[in-house]
Amino acid sequence: MRLATLMALALSAIAVLASAAEDLSDDPATTIGLASSEGLGTFLVDGEGMTLYRFADDDPGSGTSVCYDACAERWPVFFSDEIWVPEGLDKTDFQGFVREDGVIQTTYQGWPLYRYFEDELPGDVKGHGLGGVWFVVSP
Repeated sequence: MRLATLMALALSAIAVLASAAEDLSDDPATTIGLASSEGLGTFLVDGEGMTLYRFADDDPGSGTSVCYDACAERWPVFFSDEIWVPEGLDKTDFQGFVREDGVIQTTYQGWPLYRYFEDELPGDVKGHGLGGVWFVVSP
């Protein structure tokens, strides 16, 4: 009798945990968001609100990046294995590729995405326009 009761309780616990896991998957955290700045308009940010950039020297859609070594130290690649976007963005615009250094990088409409090492706070755009080749990513 005790074994049957314990088994029933265990099965009930598993069902509750499975239900809770399903509820969590229906409400994922956003990994890509939108921010705006006067003069720049709306641009992409990561799930923590840090600005995402594109590098004009990259060839969009090629599945490659030209930012390595010292460049990649200043401009760390952005990667998320699952992309969740707010209304107004299309999840299918985000893909990923394996870089020559073995790091996986997320792209938006073919453009590899980066962060800038001097951006300290969510919404900072200190990298925009640097060298005439780094830009915030507009949706």
